Amino acid sequence: MTRVFGDPVDVWTSGGRPVRFVWQGRLYSVRRVLEHWVTTRDWWRESRPDEQAAGEREFWRVEASPDREIGVYELRHDPADDSWMLSRVWD
Repeated sequence: MTRVFGDPVDVWTSGGRPVRFVWQGRLYSVRRVLEHWVTTRDWWRESRPDEQAAGEREFWRVEASPDREIGVYELRHDPADDSWMLSRVWD
């Protein structure tokens, strides 16, 4: 089962790949990257389209854990403002 979130997260990267992130006050260590893909933002759906809105977003599906329990998490990176968000969590 997957749960959808839209929570901002703090992410540490190495070589452009996420290696750690903080979500709900807990530090998660990325064990491995399962998938990585890039999409173009739907600029035509934005309420105020501008040059940044037409940029790309990166998605990272990772195995990560705050302790011994490993879960699957989907992180979204928006390079236009260098923000990160937790998109989904798999149970």
